[in-house]
Amino acid sequence: MTVQAPVHEDAHQAHHGHSNGHEAGHGSLKSYLTGFVLSIILTAIPFWLVMGEVFDSKVVTVSLIMVLGAVQIVVHMIYFLHMNTRSEGGWTIMALIFTLVIVFIALSGSLWVMHHLNANMMPMSPDMMKNMP
Repeated sequence: MTVQAPVHEDAHQAHHGHSNGHEAGHGSLKSYLTGFVLSIILTAIPFWLVMGEVFDSKVVTVSLIMVLGAVQIVVHMIYFLHMNTRSEGGWTIMALIFTLVIVFIALSGSLWVMHHLNANMMPMSPDMMKNMP
């Protein structure tokens, strides 16, 4: 008498690359091309803004470049990293939010420190700078 081991659905799914709760999709050629084209456009626009001196105000130009950079980050995450709310049970989005909070704290703290160092430094004349070691 031979006893056969039961075939588990989990082993079948693991063998064929399917798993429960992990819906991270692999990109198709169309999605990769869409992401590539959007990345090219989102890189060309800031280049044009700077080289063409489109706006007289540097603040407007820098602000638009920052916004387009943030949009490009989102495009890369969606089209190339395949991040969505369903993949890995939502943990990738939680990790992304945590990362963004840490980056915001680091950047805002650095800017705050640099601003206060600049505002509180004693001004030096060129003659005083010559005598520096």
